[in-house]
Amino acid sequence: MSTQDLLARAVDVQPPGELEERLAAGRPLRVKLGVDPTAPDIHLGHAVVLGKLREFQDAGHTAVLVIGDWTARVGDPSGRSSTRPMVSAEEIEANAETYQSQAFTILDPDRTEVRRNGEWFADMGLEPLFRLAGTTTVNQLLRRRDFAERMADDRPVSVLELIYPLMQAYDSVMLDADVELGGTDQLFNLMLGREVQQAYGGRAQVALTMPILPGTDGVRRMSKSTGNYIGVGEAPEEQFGKVMSIPDAQMAEFYDLLFPQQPAPSGHPNAEKRRLGRLVTERFHGAGAGERAEAHFDRLFRDRGTPDDVREVAILGGTVHMPALLVDELGVGSRSEARRMLQQGGVSVDGEPVRDVDVDAATLEGRVVRAGKKRFARIRVSA
Repeated sequence: MSTQDLLARAVDVQPPGELEERLAAGRPLRVKLGVDPTAPDIHLGHAVVLGKLREFQDAGHTAVLVIGDWTARVGDPSGRSSTRPMVSAEEIEANAETYQSQAFTILDPDRTEVRRNGEWFADMGLEPLFRLAGTTTVNQLLRRRDFAERMADDRPVSVLELIYPLMQAYDSVMLDADVELGGTDQLFNLMLGREVQQAYGGRAQVALTMPILPGTDGVRRMSKSTGNYIGVGEAPEEQFGKVMSIPDAQMAEFYDLLFPQQPAPSGHPNAEKRRLGRLVTERFHGAGAGERAEAHFDRLFRDRGTPDDVREVAILGGTVHMPALLVDELGVGSRSEARRMLQQGGVSVDGEPVRDVDVDAATLEGRVVRAGKKRFARIRVSA
């Protein structure tokens, strides 16, 4: 793979020209990517930078995947307007296992060095922490745009958040990173890594940032917290359906960042979304998954059918409060949202719209309740 290929689609490569020099030297580089397991799944936004790491891997360089089991306890403040809630150690451990297995749908596991930063942070004493803290200044940290904006609006910035960029930088020290990858929101952290490496007497890494993939709404960045994501571990039918909801204007961006070797979209938007949906599902679920997911989508939405594998749920007899059923069993976000769906005709039983808030359980026995386009459940009434 050429140097031009490795630089393709990058937004920033800092300092200019240095990566080209290191590649020209012919020495395999240690290319680092850190991910914090703050949620159970990774999504297509993560796949953009993971794909770039795979390109370095295929070019003969060492891919170093850092699972931030300790940085996750702090939470990356990048792009945040408020302090992140802390995640428990148990959740982080469970998420870390999921992240690694899902990352290996993109990376070659046999050629990936996987490290957890708990290796060096779990037993770090005060003296090493003091040394790390002494490598930078509060003034530097508060120049970050997100910190500066919060300070200007008199919104809190915790001391713990100020430590996060230093922790990410220290990962680069411990791993002797030559290159660190990240999204465009990570440039400050990556550049701070250079300074901290130099403070410890090491060679400064090159920072390479990739574009941030928009979410399925086409407006905000793809994120679990905003619900506009496509998870790499989701069922192929779910992935395909979400791809079909992407706005037409974002199609070219999705192709360019996720499937740069594919022809750019030039046909009808619906056809191009279908092609993208097949590519996504086959990338993460294997050959044939795309065609099956597309057939499922057509049966569900074009032909107004019901899925073959509708989940069955058991309810008690008597009166059923539909908003509670929709939230508890069909995954609707809230009871107020469920009431709106009922009022607007978005809930049906065997295809017939239902608007009543309370119904007799007997009338639901064996029938399929549908909420919106994607939520189904077959009701069984227990005694």
